Amino acid sequence: MSKKTSHDSDVSFIQALAELLRENDLTELQVKRDYAENDSLNVRVSRQTQTIVQASAPAAPAPNAPAAPAAPSAPAAAPAAASDNADPASHPGAVTSPMVGTVYMAAEPGAPAFISTGTTVKEGDTLLIIEAMKTMNHIPAPRSGTVKRILVEDGGPVEFGAPLVIIE
Repeated sequence: MSKKTSHDSDVSFIQALAELLRENDLTELQVKRDYAENDSLNVRVSRQTQTIVQASAPAAPAPNAPAAPAAPSAPAAAPAAASDNADPASHPGAVTSPMVGTVYMAAEPGAPAFISTGTTVKEGDTLLIIEAMKTMNHIPAPRSGTVKRILVEDGGPVEFGAPLVIIE
């Protein structure tokens, strides 16, 4: 029947989308095909790159990266500072990136930043924007508190799972 034929072509179409995803190193594709008035196919193909998360988490605090390898000798000099720099992602107040992209601290160039160290935020307030695939994604505060540290730079790249800010 025609239903089976269209189903077979849909499977081939989805396989082609998955191949396109891999070939172009994309993380997500969404396509809608309309066949008739009440007959359509809506497909979203996505993948997560968790191996990138592990490799990039230590790279996120690039300005402080030399302090991380020297952590065993650093506690003698400054125990509090070394524990803060050791792994910001493990901090209970860390807000991590939900995607790969470019970080923007303000809504537009020249505008004031959404947050700074010491800013009090409420749950849902915009902390920063991550641009991914020409889409601006506002990153909301997951809880109320005070911004203790900002771990990313305006205009800098960020990986999935990398710590962005610490809210206490």
